Amino acid sequence: MTSTGSSPAAKFGSNTWVLAGSLFGLAMGEELWQAYMPAYLTALGASGVVVGLFGSSKDLLDSLYQYPGGWLGDRLGRRRALLMFTAVAGAGYATYAAAPSWPFVMLGLAGVMAWKAGAFPTTFAVIADALPPGRRGTAFAVQSILVRVPRVIAAPLGGLAIGALGIVAGVRATCAITVVIALLIWCLQYWKLRETRAPSRMTPGTVRGTVRGLPPQLRRLLAADCLVRIGEGLAASFIVLFVTEVRGTSIAQFGLFYALQQVVATAFYLPGGKLADLTGRRGVVALTFVFFAAFPLAVRVALGPAQLAFAFVIGGLKEIGEPARKSLILDLAPADRCASTVGVYYAIRNALVVPAGIAGGLLWRWDPRLPLEAAGVVCLAGVIVFLLTSRPHSTSFTSSSSSRTL
Repeated sequence: MTSTGSSPAAKFGSNTWVLAGSLFGLAMGEELWQAYMPAYLTALGASGVVVGLFGSSKDLLDSLYQYPGGWLGDRLGRRRALLMFTAVAGAGYATYAAAPSWPFVMLGLAGVMAWKAGAFPTTFAVIADALPPGRRGTAFAVQSILVRVPRVIAAPLGGLAIGALGIVAGVRATCAITVVIALLIWCLQYWKLRETRAPSRMTPGTVRGTVRGLPPQLRRLLAADCLVRIGEGLAASFIVLFVTEVRGTSIAQFGLFYALQQVVATAFYLPGGKLADLTGRRGVVALTFVFFAAFPLAVRVALGPAQLAFAFVIGGLKEIGEPARKSLILDLAPADRCASTVGVYYAIRNALVVPAGIAGGLLWRWDPRLPLEAAGVVCLAGVIVFLLTSRPHSTSFTSSSSSRTL
């Protein structure tokens, strides 16, 4: 599919634009219904425990897909891997749209996560192929914006559609729209994506070596990140239920709160990346983890619309350090195993998060406030671990060595 007259720079540029379009388009489709899936499951007869199981299943698949997805991105090449992930995700969206009962939603989740998790390491690798270390922080900030802007636009639109059509009919209609978007994205990738490097000859057996090769800096970050994400997982599936069922807020109002959260997150991505370059990564990442702990607690104590709005502002601020953390992971990854290293990091993290959704479901059955309270406590433990095990360093990206600091 690569023409002989195309320059490497042109191919790199084409790939980054195709990746940007893929991320933005599929995020637009998914955000129409993603925040409302717990309510959809409940409408299809699922219990609170099943809703928690759905959250844990997402975490499990997020873990299981990461390394194979990264390995395929290295072994097959970026183009073939992304085409495959997009097609499988499209089948998952179609299953969601046609689901007659909640077990079919669980089945569809296996396909949907092919893009959200399987393709994730390959998106990192496309950026690594196209950009030097000194530009990757900004690239990840832009990538995050492309994913979050649809949350501002599509989530409220989805909430309005679902509010007008009802939970079941509304989610089915918005999932059908996402199937069409996935087909268009697949066509874009097929015609415009170019392979820019020879596929790696690595085998699946190298996963052990990849794990052993994780740098100490990355291991310390991973330990704290795991605790914070476990805490997040305890409450993630129950935020929408707490706000709508316990606080009596409508689905449409929740969509507006969710959009506010994404507006704040989007606004602070680039400033957060620049702040990390100026002051070091440690403070920005620690601040991010603090906001992770504060968000569920703020929702827990909020009693009215103004307080809920403030809580979701805090929820948006918890994304401020994501570009710095992601670029550090990428800078530390070997060039020939870039996607696989990213996959291993997220596989380990997400595997440890798997039980959190089920635990949150059990806590929800006992008292709807408990998942949010437990989430705040566990996230705070992650903050403490990070502060105790990390050290401030320079963060200049002018050399390969300086890019490998935390």
